[in-house]
Amino acid sequence: MSLMSKSKSILLVDDEPDIVNLFTDLLKREDYEVIGFTNPLEALENYKTNFAQYGLIISDIRMPGMTGFDLLKYIKKIDATISFFLMSANDTINYSELEGIKIDGFIQKPIRIKEFLSILEKHLINIQIS
Repeated sequence: MSLMSKSKSILLVDDEPDIVNLFTDLLKREDYEVIGFTNPLEALENYKTNFAQYGLIISDIRMPGMTGFDLLKYIKKIDATISFFLMSANDTINYSELEGIKIDGFIQKPIRIKEFLSILEKHLINIQIS
């Protein structure tokens, strides 16, 4: 991974390969650097090694092996300031599973491409300003 602006580097995690491929291709066309994983345990191992390179993590909630909630908890222990978006086809989050850990956004699947990019742009611009 070449080192880009940290705010433009995204770790994407979803157990559906089609979602990972679609979002990765879309984000790369928008000049984001994206590393996608279909296995949350592999994503966590990658994050442990390369955490300083990422500005944002986007993770599905329901995945085999580890939920997005659990991934969030492990990652926030490594870097409590990392921006983290959860996404799901389910329209509700059981916030009690977050155990008080803040998320930066929720993406409802399916999502229109323009809306998805708009959400990310607004969030990443706010990171650069603060």
